[in-house]
Amino acid sequence: MSRMSGGKRLIFLAVLLIVILVGLHYSAGNVDRLTPLESALRETLAPVQRLAMVAGREVSGFVSAPARLIKVSRRNQALEERVEELEGKLAQYGEIKEENARLKELLAFKTNLASQLTTEAAAVIGRTPGNWFGSIIINKGAKDGIRRDMTVITPAGLVGRVMRVSDSTAEVLLITDPRSGVGGLVQETRAPGIVEGVAGGRGVLQMVHIPNDLAPDKGHGIITSGFGSVFPKGIPVGTVTEVRRERSGLFKMALVKSAVDFNRLEEVLVITSVNPGGSDNSRGG
Repeated sequence: MSRMSGGKRLIFLAVLLIVILVGLHYSAGNVDRLTPLESALRETLAPVQRLAMVAGREVSGFVSAPARLIKVSRRNQALEERVEELEGKLAQYGEIKEENARLKELLAFKTNLASQLTTEAAAVIGRTPGNWFGSIIINKGAKDGIRRDMTVITPAGLVGRVMRVSDSTAEVLLITDPRSGVGGLVQETRAPGIVEGVAGGRGVLQMVHIPNDLAPDKGHGIITSGFGSVFPKGIPVGTVTEVRRERSGLFKMALVKSAVDFNRLEEVLVITSVNPGGSDNSRGG
């Protein structure tokens, strides 16, 4: 048995030597071509290599995907923050533009009335939610020369009069408040009357005690009369929208649409003095 095993070993070694020699022969004979053994191995391993390469790409993509997602998420967040910032700036620029337009209008109004009135510009900083058409708070007070009963206006017309004053603020009673009373004059008929706010009227005005023979028509303008009033003469108050007979039957009354939009009141002018040569210098109590 041992002799047969030894013979088999010799035969195996001989075959192996022949294979090696043949492989070396072909390899040495043409280095540009693969040996049959190399070719066979490559053909056998090619599908395995292809699968390994695809698997490698998938694994690489899977491993790097979270990093890419994090990067994209951060970029999206940065873009969203930038958009919000630009939208905020755009809104701010729009507000500044509107404020500049209003201030230019106030400046033009002051320039046109420079020969008649001295005014102080102020911003509305407070209103009473439960009494929106009653009074406002402005950011100018005693240290700015503001005093009680000074007239408050806008370029559109009459706003009201100063009621109370602190060092840096003032409370203004609006003409839409029922407590307010303004001596009025119908521009077209020169009919006198009293303009007052209507309780619960949400900014509605009415002119009462108008003589029957001088009753205004719809569309007629109402201005301040200046007679025995704290308000200078000639300031626009509003426009007549309807005329009625008073209950007494002795006078007419008119509903008046205010010249000022009290819902959008943001800046005002306080008349600090009426200069000589103006339309009316009367500022009686």
